[in-house]
Amino acid sequence: MPTTKTLREGSTRKRAAILSAARELFLADGFDRSSVDAVAARAEVSKRTVYDYFGDKRTLLRAVVDSVGQSLVTTVRRTLDDTLTDLPGAAELEDDLVAFAMRIATDMLGSAEYTTLQRLLRTESGHLPQQDYNPMADTPDEAIAERFAAFAEAGLLDVPDARLAADQFLALTFGVALDRLGSANAAQDPRVRPLVVEGVRTFLRAYRADRGPEVTP
Repeated sequence: MPTTKTLREGSTRKRAAILSAARELFLADGFDRSSVDAVAARAEVSKRTVYDYFGDKRTLLRAVVDSVGQSLVTTVRRTLDDTLTDLPGAAELEDDLVAFAMRIATDMLGSAEYTTLQRLLRTESGHLPQQDYNPMADTPDEAIAERFAAFAEAGLLDVPDARLAADQFLALTFGVALDRLGSANAAQDPRVRPLVVEGVRTFLRAYRADRGPEVTP
């Protein structure tokens, strides 16, 4: 008789296979033309197994989108750990923030996962739970806010509201690139980097702890 551990591992593998198959079919054929039978055949499971795991095709679509969103959140957290874990000196802060932003603009915004997420949200929004549905939620913003709060604790930044600072950092870097260029994918467009660099500098002019007293006219 199979052990509980074996069943759990087998279930994880089947779930991953179903999600992978559904993702491929939704991208290639669209939601409406992708049948549960086709998903089951590609995943090499029974149709009943697909229904047992996900209930219906709409729930399966949301699970696909959620899994892609989680993959991107993982990329953000890994990039934070790679670039902003150690507290920089005041002189290195700009370089470290630029390095983080540029890694996001290449490793994440230039990834197949990000392209997949944007395409599914654009083409299948009518089959998702609500129009403002966001599979990444606020997780990346909160993760960045936590890092900014640590920088404030170390005396590098002056951020009374770390979440607001994170939102403004994202708007000044990626938001400006998206508005001006239609994309913040630095892997495809060299114009992204100067916008990101200037966004970081603008952010630091507002939030750097050693920026000095304001001069009133």
